Amino acid sequence: MECECCKKTKQRNEDELKSLLNRLSRIEGQVRGIRKMVENDAYCTDILIQVSAVNAALNAFKSEILANHIRTCVKDDIKNGGEETIEELVSTLQKIMK
Repeated sequence: MECECCKKTKQRNEDELKSLLNRLSRIEGQVRGIRKMVENDAYCTDILIQVSAVNAALNAFKSEILANHIRTCVKDDIKNGGEETIEELVSTLQKIMK
């Protein structure tokens, strides 16, 4: 899936790709579970606890992507003289920390 705003791409090795896709599959399952809870009139606090678990899973996914980005893309760009990468990283961090 390609978006108009994203012009850069990132080749991921097999292990990284598998890890990310596994995390996303688990998150999808959790969200489907929440939907079923809502459909089955589950108690509010039970739903909220599951939503919190999804948020934690998404934060872990975000952390994995960010760490890998810094270790690979940012490091490589800086080595190759791409100082604008630092500003891109700062801007990204500001957006994801809101």
